[in-house]
Amino acid sequence: MSQPSVKINEQRIAYLESPADRSDADDPTVVFVHGNSSSAKTWRPLMADEFGRRFRCIALDLPGHGQSEPARDPADYSLPGYATLLTGLVHELGIAHPVIVGWSLGGQIAMEAAPQLPNAKGFVIFGAPPVTSPEQIGEAFLPNPAMGALFTEHVSESEAKLVAESFIAPGSSLDTGEFVADILATDGAARAGLGASVGAGRFADEIAVISALRQPLAIVHGAGEQLVSVDYLRKLTIPTLWRGEIQVLAGVGHAPHQEAPQQFAALLSEFIGDLAEAPLPGMP
Repeated sequence: MSQPSVKINEQRIAYLESPADRSDADDPTVVFVHGNSSSAKTWRPLMADEFGRRFRCIALDLPGHGQSEPARDPADYSLPGYATLLTGLVHELGIAHPVIVGWSLGGQIAMEAAPQLPNAKGFVIFGAPPVTSPEQIGEAFLPNPAMGALFTEHVSESEAKLVAESFIAPGSSLDTGEFVADILATDGAARAGLGASVGAGRFADEIAVISALRQPLAIVHGAGEQLVSVDYLRKLTIPTLWRGEIQVLAGVGHAPHQEAPQQFAALLSEFIGDLAEAPLPGMP
């Protein structure tokens, strides 16, 4: 995989790209958006395997994460700021009908950006419960001591390990070292800025966004999830919900793309296959 970069609003954004050596001309490009204090590297199990050879995949590093520069404007460390960057990347790279896949914060970004991406073919989110306001966050997320560190500027190694352990199902044997390294390498201002902006309600009404979606939306949930409430997700009314239900994967937690990449890739492939039978956005 190559790791080029692109300028979005004078900001250098790094991204990973898979060559998709067997991609069909009609296949959409899959754009992966990572979570809080993560990086594009988290998608390598998918991009370096069969899925990445079948589909062209783009995985960006958000500002202050991975190989991307820190945000030039602190206000960009927010859901609106990240959404503007995502839409800018899609337009700059000339991706006509992307499938947007967002993990955790990346899923929240995908929902924030959805109204600006009318030509997207479909959306996949996981670890990202749609909410209307900051007050709803306590219902959508499970109580977990790791959550606080994700919105704190300075994170110790022990705190980073606690967060990393919350990403996987209890009893999982997955090595969390890469999660820890990404957390410690992230610009602390990104966590603090995001926490302040979310606390102030600087984000879209995500439930209104998904209620108005014309494209299919897949919501994936790990049965061993330690951060997000599946009961909350199941209460939502989502008109374009893929297969009409939340897709629950056994044996995984908050990070199924890392815990069970082949199973997760198979589900993504099925979703994209179903999209092939749907008309492109804007077409009858």
